[in-house]
Amino acid sequence: MRLALYIFATFALMVIIAAFTYTVNPDHYTIELMGINFSFPVAVWIVLPMLLLLIFTLVHMFFYGLKNYFILKKWQKDANTLEDALYWSLVNEPKEQKYGIDVVGNSASLLGKASLNISDNMEGLTPRLTRVVNIIQKIKNGDYVDFKEEKMTKVFNVGNPILTQNRLNRLESDDKFVSDVLKSTSEYTEIVKVEALETFARKENFVKAQKYAKVFDIKSFFTMLERVTEEDNLELTPEILTDFVKALDLSCQDFIKIVSVTKKYFNPEENLTLFRGYQLENPKAQNAYLYLLFEYELLEQVAIYLNEQEENEFIKFRALWQLKQEHSKYKLEDIIDIDSICNETRL
Repeated sequence: MRLALYIFATFALMVIIAAFTYTVNPDHYTIELMGINFSFPVAVWIVLPMLLLLIFTLVHMFFYGLKNYFILKKWQKDANTLEDALYWSLVNEPKEQKYGIDVVGNSASLLGKASLNISDNMEGLTPRLTRVVNIIQKIKNGDYVDFKEEKMTKVFNVGNPILTQNRLNRLESDDKFVSDVLKSTSEYTEIVKVEALETFARKENFVKAQKYAKVFDIKSFFTMLERVTEEDNLELTPEILTDFVKALDLSCQDFIKIVSVTKKYFNPEENLTLFRGYQLENPKAQNAYLYLLFEYELLEQVAIYLNEQEENEFIKFRALWQLKQEHSKYKLEDIIDIDSICNETRL
């Protein structure tokens, strides 16, 4: 029953009772209280307790109504706080929240330390949560979402898995972003940097890659190198190759891989000049240099080079040189497994 209707019904009842009482007994009744005489019709004295009861009832209702109002306000505030906590947990940026009601806070505080993983879209969420769930699902499905357009640029910290996945998605479709990552690698996580390098290495040539030589890793370098063919050498030149060799920490086997490619596309003079210089600066390139000398049948230079080394070094190269003195038909591959040259440098 609404409050106004309740008051109206109460007063109506009081009037009916007072009128009925007055018709039965219209006399007055006097009460002395603290020296003061109170004289009213009997009908008034009959309805007076009802009036007092109404007043106390209204005061009671007002008190508990006000109390419930503030409790409801706390619930509404906690509901908004809970929505905020769910939002930050969904975007993998959980934040501590303060709750006004203990029964809510005791459980909901877990969201301040947890990240939520949604496997599918959901219905019945608030507009804010529905929006962020849809965005996350798009990213999981491989789409790129422009956080600037979504006004979410300040939501994610560096290293956030959602931000990282979104950037990986962008790398697949935005070549300019690939270059942006390589220009400012410190601003991106390692996984984004590595994927940007791989994407770049699968698509671009060595002229474009040269300016990023210092941020390249060995895997991406060889991804590019393995794409070199007679039809398309990816504009690889000795000068560009040297920039990469200086920038990368190459192993002996890496130099062997490089020389197995360059012997096909560089002329002998270029190759020998390159690897003569490499082996002087880096002993790990010695095997590759010897490999080239045998490849070009420069046996006199092989003999000179081997004589400058310790007798227990390059044993199989020495054995091949001996055989070549007697049977020139022998080739390096007949004696030495190219893939294991670096394991047998010294015996």
